[in-house]
Amino acid sequence: MRYAETTAGITVEVEPHFLEEQSSPAENHFVWAYNVRIANNSGEPVQLIARYWRITDALGRTQEVRGPGVVGEQPSIAPGEAFEYTSGAPLQTPSGMMVGSYELETQDGRRFEVATPGFSLDSPHQPIVVN
Repeated sequence: MRYAETTAGITVEVEPHFLEEQSSPAENHFVWAYNVRIANNSGEPVQLIARYWRITDALGRTQEVRGPGVVGEQPSIAPGEAFEYTSGAPLQTPSGMMVGSYELETQDGRRFEVATPGFSLDSPHQPIVVN
């Protein structure tokens, strides 16, 4: 399933995938990859400065991830262009949720946040799907 959210002309699309081959359900280790596409539909170039993710597992335990850029990059995205990357998230439960934001900067130094869509991390090992 693909999730999308648009803020200030910037559209963030996320598509999570459960990674069975990297997971070990018997050891409560479940891993997802998520593909992200950040499309700049605004009229000006932007640079991705920082990221924030709040990851919640099926038991309600939350971890927060903050840092510069994504996957070691702080990409610039021209109007009409997009940047795509893939990252991952491990959990100790067979399902969870992620939501977050990116901090972007315009060429004139104005910084603003764009929301990422909230999305569920579902595996075939979860009897009840968290939505």
